[in-house]
Amino acid sequence: MTPPSDPTPKPIDCAVPPALAGERLDRVLPELVPGLTRSQARRLIDLGRATLDGTTPKAGASVRAGQRLRVEPLPPETFSVEAEDIPVRVLHRDDDLIVVDKPADLVVHPAAGHARGTLVNALAALGAGGGDPARPGIVHRLDKGTSGVMVVARNVTAHARLAEQFAERTVEKTYLAIVVGEPPEEGRIETLFARHPVDRKRFTSRTTRGRTALTGFRVRERRPGCAMLEVRLGTGRTHQIRVHLSESGWPILGDAVYGRTPRDPELRRAAEALGRPALHAWRLAFAHPRTGERMAFDADVPADFERAWGAISAGAVGGTS
Repeated sequence: MTPPSDPTPKPIDCAVPPALAGERLDRVLPELVPGLTRSQARRLIDLGRATLDGTTPKAGASVRAGQRLRVEPLPPETFSVEAEDIPVRVLHRDDDLIVVDKPADLVVHPAAGHARGTLVNALAALGAGGGDPARPGIVHRLDKGTSGVMVVARNVTAHARLAEQFAERTVEKTYLAIVVGEPPEEGRIETLFARHPVDRKRFTSRTTRGRTALTGFRVRERRPGCAMLEVRLGTGRTHQIRVHLSESGWPILGDAVYGRTPRDPELRRAAEALGRPALHAWRLAFAHPRTGERMAFDADVPADFERAWGAISAGAVGGTS
């Protein structure tokens, strides 16, 4: 397959869905354009690259259901980032992409408060740009406390084709999670999903408006009061697994934002020793952006995750306070 000569992302034309009616335009764009941040959305609006019914509104404009939205994304920006020798295990590398096993507690991208010591700094040291000055192609993200598989594009064509797969939900994303409680053997959680109405840094499925979120799971192993789940994402909303499992009554062990302190001392000690949510991006499968070949990568369960599970004996008593 020959890459296209023009890697500039194609314009996006769509109608504003009813679930987003009344929202600010700069909040709507990241919901409809894969990988777009709110600051990037504001820049597109300021540059006149986002229109509503043919007009160029302000970032704070309230959208109405059915309005025609056209977005002209910018090509990946050039960047200057300091390469840092941060240990990151490489699972695969070729001219188009690099697949890594992200350690827990590693921030993905430089931002306020994290200008150094990020995955992007590590990728720069690994030559993830392939000699191309284009910004390393972060196509998807993992929370700081989540370990596991990530794929990163090495050129703008690969970035566009991988982003398309994520948007079309053809990428298979499977996680492992230790949860507190007694979930059923398997299940499917499908809800609306939106920012929390009070705490805007959090998300919730207890909403009457928002975007659809789908999470499937099955139990791998049980111990009294807790279980290890294999979780399959049908959509990729921010904090989706953490929110869905917590609001279903089975919070992830060690999740200080969406969980609660376990009442059982053994579970509490395991959570404190782990010091992060017990969530690991175990497997990622997608089509190679150049050849179309289906590829799948597994990331070994990290030692801290294994220790947390191993520290919970058969005699642990479940429950949260």
